Amino acid sequence: MILKCFEAYRAALFAKSLLVPAFFYNRMAIVTLLWLMLTVPLALLKLAFPATSIHNLGDALPILVAYSIIIAAPICGYLIAHEAFGKQASSTQLDFHLSFLGKWKRIDEQSARKNILFGPVGFIASLLIGMLLNVVIRAGEFFLAVPAMSAHAPEWGMTLFITMTADVAITGFFYMVAFVMALRTVPLFPRMLLFAWCVDVFMQLIIAQQLSLVGNIPAGVVTPLVDLLQGNMTKVMISIVVWMPYLLLSHRVNITYRHRLPQN
Repeated sequence: MILKCFEAYRAALFAKSLLVPAFFYNRMAIVTLLWLMLTVPLALLKLAFPATSIHNLGDALPILVAYSIIIAAPICGYLIAHEAFGKQASSTQLDFHLSFLGKWKRIDEQSARKNILFGPVGFIASLLIGMLLNVVIRAGEFFLAVPAMSAHAPEWGMTLFITMTADVAITGFFYMVAFVMALRTVPLFPRMLLFAWCVDVFMQLIIAQQLSLVGNIPAGVVTPLVDLLQGNMTKVMISIVVWMPYLLLSHRVNITYRHRLPQN
């Protein structure tokens, strides 16, 4: 009885996951609009209450540029990847794979697409949603935690503002590229996601290194900053630990992105 209930629940979840890629294929304009509705008011609110004084447009320029980049980066990542990975590019299979675990046999694209496991559904659909949420959460944390620094900010403040802006913009861009590649079943998707993770970790180290060089950071800023950087690192590491085995061993991932089946 319990097993039947579990199977029914799993089947219901899988049926719902089938709706995810279809929604993203046809409703990204809505997703983009929701993104703008969330980030633009937050940016305007931060601009209205800057941490350092603003006397003219020139003083506000660092804030305007930073917030514009953060808002535009994921959109640019999506649009560039959407144009770069058309149907022809998406079907091009790689000759070399980084996943050496298990024994696999190659199949052609047509056979892979006919397989019942082909497609960005199931857990891959959850990963799609997770990548989008990661972009949103990171941007939200930035707007809530990082003070808006005008041209009158001290050196440590401007360094903090610039490096944190670069972190959110760059990681948001690459996570959206990975999102499109997963959605359009581009074979390079697992490598792209690994690259995005590595960039994310690298950016946290860069921020810590740059701020340590500047010095003179107020004590009240150090503790929350360290917590934020450690939190970002922890989230990336958790994502790697949770998703890497799936990306390496999942039959669905191997059929969809590597066009290969397990050898019997």
